[in-house]
Amino acid sequence: MKDRYDTSDLPEAQFEPGSQKQVLKNLLGIRKKAAMDDVEEQALQKATDSFVQTYAQDHRFKSEDVRRMHQLWLADIYPWAGQYRKVNLSKTGFVFSMALHIPELMREFEDTVLTECTPCREKTKGNGRVARLLTTLMALQANLPLLDFRGISGKLKSAYFAAIQAGMKRDYEPMETVIGLVIERTLKRLS
Repeated sequence: MKDRYDTSDLPEAQFEPGSQKQVLKNLLGIRKKAAMDDVEEQALQKATDSFVQTYAQDHRFKSEDVRRMHQLWLADIYPWAGQYRKVNLSKTGFVFSMALHIPELMREFEDTVLTECTPCREKTKGNGRVARLLTTLMALQANLPLLDFRGISGKLKSAYFAAIQAGMKRDYEPMETVIGLVIERTLKRLS
């Protein structure tokens, strides 16, 4: 009898054969992590360009927009793009929200943060990759430039992961600090 908690048969829990469990099973047959990172990054840049044109400055973001962003970004790479995850994940000791709770957490995120903060009308400091994309779109609503997240490394990367954990406890101040630093670096780079 199959364990009811076993998710190994789900597409998002499978690895590409020959990838040494480094690359998720994908529509392109990519087996090298560096190659997949490049493909995902290029797809994200293309999606970002599309989203900048799609969402008006007065758009109130909803959880469905987040799903749509994920789907448009990864649709050519993964068959599960745009769907809420059904497997639990962790990365370097950081445990992400349990898959079972994601629909509820996204509804709550929409009802609180997205409803209160979008459309973004002030230069407030705003929350992985789709979250950074959403943050960038919110910054554009506030007449800020495209945010440059490349500087999140070293101590700032540790602070970013700590901010994500704090956000899971509804403490958003650490993330505001991190995003504030990203905004400052972006503006300094452009001046």
